Amino acid sequence: MFFRDSTAERARSRGVAGWVRNRPDGSVEAVFEGDPDAVESMVRFCRSGPSSADVDDVEDSEESPERLSGFEVR
Repeated sequence: MFFRDSTAERARSRGVAGWVRNRPDGSVEAVFEGDPDAVESMVRFCRSGPSSADVDDVEDSEESPERLSGFEVR
């Protein structure tokens, strides 16, 4: 399973809203909203990704909530 699909599946199973997408430079960008523990769980997942992923670095920051619902792969 690919990084974005794995991220979406995990987010949905934890009730986390948001989205994930590939960026033009080859990196992946994601936005997570929801219970703070569930969001932190998603950030931890992104630090390693699925078993086939090659994660070099994760940058995270807090932003104002957008009141998103559901989780999508863009």
